[in-house]
Amino acid sequence: MISNLRRAVRLPQPRTRGVDLSHPARSPLGSAVVNCVVYEDGVRQRGDHPADEAIRRVRESGSGFVWIGLHEPSETEFAGIVELFGLHPLAVEDAVYARQRPKLEQYDGSLFTVFKTVRYVEHDQLTDTSEVVDTGEIMVFTGADFVITVRHGGHGSLGPLREQLESEPEQLAIGPSAVLHAIADLVVDDYLDAVAAVQDDIDDVESEVFAAVRGGRGAGRIYQLKRELLELKHAVAPLDRPLQALAARSTPFVDLRITTYFRDVADHLDRVIEQITSFDELLNSILQAHLAQVTVAQNEDMRRISAWVAILAVPTMVCGIYGMNFTYMPEKNWTFGYPLVVCVTLLLCWAIHRGFKRNGWL
Repeated sequence: MISNLRRAVRLPQPRTRGVDLSHPARSPLGSAVVNCVVYEDGVRQRGDHPADEAIRRVRESGSGFVWIGLHEPSETEFAGIVELFGLHPLAVEDAVYARQRPKLEQYDGSLFTVFKTVRYVEHDQLTDTSEVVDTGEIMVFTGADFVITVRHGGHGSLGPLREQLESEPEQLAIGPSAVLHAIADLVVDDYLDAVAAVQDDIDDVESEVFAAVRGGRGAGRIYQLKRELLELKHAVAPLDRPLQALAARSTPFVDLRITTYFRDVADHLDRVIEQITSFDELLNSILQAHLAQVTVAQNEDMRRISAWVAILAVPTMVCGIYGMNFTYMPEKNWTFGYPLVVCVTLLLCWAIHRGFKRNGWL
C-alpha cells in the first residue's frame, strides 16, 4: 500500500526549505481543501491564497505560518500538499485512509498527531440498538511554518475554532503549536460533553433497573451502553501518552510557552478517562443488580406456580379416589354425600391457599 501511495503522489525526500513552489502540480486543488489562510503576528491576512503562494509568502517574509484545512482528501487531492511540504509517506497514508488510533509521531520537518473526535448522538429513548457516540478523526501536521489539518467524519468542524483563535491574536502569534493545542483542547472538551451526556443515559438505565420493572428487556440496553462506552474508551484512552509527550519540553515544533497549556489538557483528559472507568464499573454493578432482580422474579413465579399446584392437588386427589369405581365408597349412597365431599374439598383448598398467602407465596 505504501509503495502504491509513493507512486501516486511521487513523494520526494522530506524537506521544508528550498522547494520549487512555482510548480503548478504542487498547488492542491479539489473539494477536499476547506481553507488556506496565512497568519502573521497572529493576524489573519486578507485574501484567499493557493497553498504554494501562501507558503512562499510566509517563507519569503520569514514570519507567520500557513493553516490549511482539508476534509477527507483523496490521494490525488493530497498529492500537491505532500510534495509542497515534504510530508512523510507513512503519515500521509494514515491521513488519507484514516481509522487510526490517537498518536503522536515525529518526522523530519513535521509532527504528525492523530485525534479521535467524539460526538454524542441524541436519542429520545435508549434501546438495544441505539447509537450513543459517533467518532471521527482529525490528523494534524505541524511544522515550523505550517499547520495542515485533515478531518474525517461528519462532525468536528474546525471553523468555530479558527474564529475563536483569530479573536486571540496574541495566542495565535505563538505559531503552529498554538493551533495544535487549540485542536487538542477542543477534542478533549468534546470528550467532557459526551461523557456528561452518557452519564445521563446511565442514570436513566439505573433508575429503570431499580424501579423493579419486571422482565429482562433492560439487559439489552445495558449491554448496548457498555459497547458504546467501550468505543468511547478506545477513542479517549490512547490520547493520554501523546498529550504527555506534547506537554514535555523536548518536543520539536512545540513552543515552550504552549507546554503548560498541554499539561492542562492532559489533566482534563485524565478526568475523562477516570469517569469512563467509573462508568464501566457502575454499568457492571447495574447489570448484576438487574440479573439479580430477574432471578428473584423468576423464583417468585416458581413459588406461585408451586402453591397453585399444591392447591389443585387436593381436588385432583379426591376426584382420583372417587373415580376408582369401588362398590363400597364413603358416603356413596347418601343423599348429601356428594355435596359434603365438594365442600370438604373446597375447605381444604381454601385452608391451603390461606396458608400460602400468609407465608407470602401468593
